Amino acid sequence: MASSAYAQQPLRVLVSEGSSTSAREAITILGLSGHRVEVCDPSRYGLARFSRFVEKFHICPALRDDPAGFLRFVETLLAARHFDVLLPIHEQGFLFARVRQRLEGRVGLALPEFENYRTVHSKAGFSRLLDELGLPQPATAIVKSAGELRAAARFPCMVKTSIGTASRGVWRVCTGDELTEAMRELDAISAFDGEVLVQEFVAGATEKAQAVFCRGELKGFHAYRQIAAGAGGGEAIKQSVTRPVVRAHLARIGQRLGWHGALSVDYILSDDDATPRLIDCNPRLVEPMSAYLAGVDLVGLLLEISLGQTPQGAPPGREGVRTHLAMQVLLGCASRGGTRRDIIVECWRLLRGSGPYAGSSEELTPVRLDWLSAVPLAATAISLLAVPKLAATLAKNGFGAHLLDIRSIAIIERGNL
Repeated sequence: MASSAYAQQPLRVLVSEGSSTSAREAITILGLSGHRVEVCDPSRYGLARFSRFVEKFHICPALRDDPAGFLRFVETLLAARHFDVLLPIHEQGFLFARVRQRLEGRVGLALPEFENYRTVHSKAGFSRLLDELGLPQPATAIVKSAGELRAAARFPCMVKTSIGTASRGVWRVCTGDELTEAMRELDAISAFDGEVLVQEFVAGATEKAQAVFCRGELKGFHAYRQIAAGAGGGEAIKQSVTRPVVRAHLARIGQRLGWHGALSVDYILSDDDATPRLIDCNPRLVEPMSAYLAGVDLVGLLLEISLGQTPQGAPPGREGVRTHLAMQVLLGCASRGGTRRDIIVECWRLLRGSGPYAGSSEELTPVRLDWLSAVPLAATAISLLAVPKLAATLAKNGFGAHLLDIRSIAIIERGNL
């Protein structure tokens, strides 16, 4: 487990949402490091609501439905209560980067220039950046109409909307019928008003890497492999890995963009040549507990950078550290057609720490450290045991009003705030 540079100097931190797994894990790290945490979120039942580390939970306007109202709420909160750091764990960073000059001087905040943030927030923008830097990615075409998509598709392939998070807006297409269905869904969300990507399907292992930058210089890095998938393709079991090539790729991306703050990428290690091909980018931290348990406190680094400091680079984390997210394990089991008996078996293995969970640490709901986290975990288990088919509905709860959509992105880009 990593040690925080601020363990003896508690900070007051405002976390800008409390529904995502990434926010929940960051809150655990902040709490274990002795910081005082408050959260704002439009949902009364976000994951962060069930943590002993959260001092105050503020119900706020939804970023998706009212980005200007959400911003006013945060600014009012900053004026009324002292905070050392504003921590935009998820897509709130897009909004805060757009109005960064309004927030600087009022609270510690680590974000790059808005244009650079927007570049990697867009899958099309990230693909173009990779081409510019000569970094590996699957063969990619960027299209703007259904006709262009049909002409570019070579089966099997991946079809992606340019904007999307948490595996939204992604289709694996292997047949003409599947392409027709993907096009129907793309039309339903007006995806061709923007850009759509068609990528070669690359067989291989999926991994993710996270980094923290200070004015373009990489200060901390961590990578892990997906051992088992949960609902919607998210990680249920992870294992830390050492990837110096990916670290070098991320360092080049961060330097080119003058990145300031957190940046994460997804990549595939090809079965053919083990080349890491970058497939997605998130301008934020993604589930930072794996790094923390492997000895890399990316959240602590982000706090230092938010306060205007230039931290020393963090040493590499330990390889082979296995972690899991019990809620994702159960949702994944049920979503793949698991019966009540299958879910009970998985619960028993999680409780005993046996099978794939031997030597593994819980990331999302660390009940021994934070007893309140047992509430959403128990509610998930009980719901799935009652109706296993609820898995898809429960998994969609992570796609809530704390995230952006096409309309709110357009409002923020126009600056109507």
